[in-house]
Amino acid sequence: MIVTVAALLVPLSAAAAPTPPAAPAAPAACGVTWGSQKKMAPSTMFGELVDIRTGRHDCYDRLVLGFTSHVDGFVVSYVDQLVEDPTGVPIPLRGEARLSVAAHGPAYNDNGQPTYTFQNRNELVDLTGYQTFRQLAWAGSFEAITTVGLGVRARLPFRVFTWDNKVIVDVAHTW
Repeated sequence: MIVTVAALLVPLSAAAAPTPPAAPAAPAACGVTWGSQKKMAPSTMFGELVDIRTGRHDCYDRLVLGFTSHVDGFVVSYVDQLVEDPTGVPIPLRGEARLSVAAHGPAYNDNGQPTYTFQNRNELVDLTGYQTFRQLAWAGSFEAITTVGLGVRARLPFRVFTWDNKVIVDVAHTW
């Protein structure tokens, strides 16, 4: 008895045919759980402020304060009115909510010379096109603490952390 197995064989080209690529995945939900209450960390070391920049991300807008060395202390909270340190003069900010961002590091060196300078204290960075940020203003650098004010669209959740000589503040686009 002769059995033909050819009918049982699957051509190699058909078995190895690639599957079509999957459709692009929909953007994942942001899943923000940060909250909007005050965030703070004690200071154990500080460097001098040398840079301020911002960035736009899918789920949040980011503020980065750059220092000459590691900085680990900060106090960030929503305030009714931002005031200049040390004068107490009110600083108006665009947006429905205002974040006071204080990092434990001066914007001057040991000789009192500025390590961070700006063209316009009321507009430190151009925030055109940002979903959450409205305005970033200088609020002072006094007794080794540098403060900026961040006007935002609404009182939204935020997180703060330090990394690689930076204090980073992310403010979510939504709850």
